[in-house]
Amino acid sequence: MFIVLTRALKSLVLALCLPVLAMAQPTPAPIKIAMIEALSGPFANTGESVYRNLAWAVERVNAAGGVKLGDKAKGVPLQIDRFDSKGQTEDALTALKAAIDQGARVVTQGNSSAVAAALMDAINKHNEREPGKRVIFLNYSAVDPILTNEKCSFWHFRFDAHADMRMNALMSVIKDDAALKSVYIIGQDYSFGQAVAREARRQLTQMRPDVRIVGDELHAIGRVKDFIPYLTKIKASGAQAVITGNWGNDLTLLVKAAKDVGYDGRFYTFYGNALGAPAAMGEAGIGKVIAVADWLPNVPTPQSEAFYQAFRQRFPNPADDYVHMRMQLMVQALVQALQAAGTTDAVAVATQLEKARVTLYAQSGAMRASDHQFQQSLVVGLMERKGAPGVKFDVEGSGYGFRVIKTLSAAEAEQATTCHMVRP
Repeated sequence: MFIVLTRALKSLVLALCLPVLAMAQPTPAPIKIAMIEALSGPFANTGESVYRNLAWAVERVNAAGGVKLGDKAKGVPLQIDRFDSKGQTEDALTALKAAIDQGARVVTQGNSSAVAAALMDAINKHNEREPGKRVIFLNYSAVDPILTNEKCSFWHFRFDAHADMRMNALMSVIKDDAALKSVYIIGQDYSFGQAVAREARRQLTQMRPDVRIVGDELHAIGRVKDFIPYLTKIKASGAQAVITGNWGNDLTLLVKAAKDVGYDGRFYTFYGNALGAPAAMGEAGIGKVIAVADWLPNVPTPQSEAFYQAFRQRFPNPADDYVHMRMQLMVQALVQALQAAGTTDAVAVATQLEKARVTLYAQSGAMRASDHQFQQSLVVGLMERKGAPGVKFDVEGSGYGFRVIKTLSAAEAEQATTCHMVRP
């Protein structure tokens, strides 16, 4: 009888202690994602915009219980660590080493194709030398086509449409503009700007051979403080439109100069839909500024509206109003790959990431295994006043938004690759 009572007492004590023991289990060490981006200097606003998007995506993952790895009962949280590259390649490489030393096994960057190329080379070498500390590289904005063509890497995954894909979307609008007879190509003098100019020339020759290129020049990236001399030249050329891949402050100052000199031609842009560009152009931009993106706030679906409203609820300051759907899909794809791999081992995660197919608020995308180029739909928008048909939402409180005038399916946006992937 005594033995039975003793066993019963032990069982009761154990039952009472189990919840306490469960509560006492330590939170697993987070999976560190190193964001290497310009957080100071002329492009700091672009870096901070990226951080808000990644932070929001990570918050949602962690609120849902984190990343479920293998048979672990408790999800592992994600953690974003910020590293300031100052927009410079050497600083980015220094940041990469620091991030790896601090335990990051996922690196993300995008606002410079030149920096992305340098990081890719460094990661390729690091992963070969240090197989126990391999990292994967998630690219959300560096769109030089070479990164998923000749320079493609097993460790690199691009979640933005590359420059040739974006140019093709813009060209689908240009080819239908019968009144357009002359254009001026201007861009930043580095790998991405050069790729945009090269592809603009090629696609114009192919799709609109009747359109004259009356100017074609590059300028130093992040160094021009006054674009009025450039716009004076553009206006004098008689160009009816400008094609530019400029981004960040270089785009804002470019469109502001157009307003200052009274240039009334159209702007076909890669990034004219935010970061001060609409406000800088103001009324002069209505019906004139055209932008291509993977998604725009005025995509006419209830799911898209719900997505945008959720972001604005998290970041209500109009100055913070630049949400990137692709960055949300990127984090979703990473989580999917981690859970499928059941480990943070870079080879296992990369192998699963090649197969990623994700959907968020009805926006879908899939990674192409042959070159690690994400395939997704693209939209082209035209700047209009807020409240105009198709423009429920404006940009950054400017009073101007973008009406979707063209949608390309993932199949229509897809382009061939010259990648010959080398796998470990």
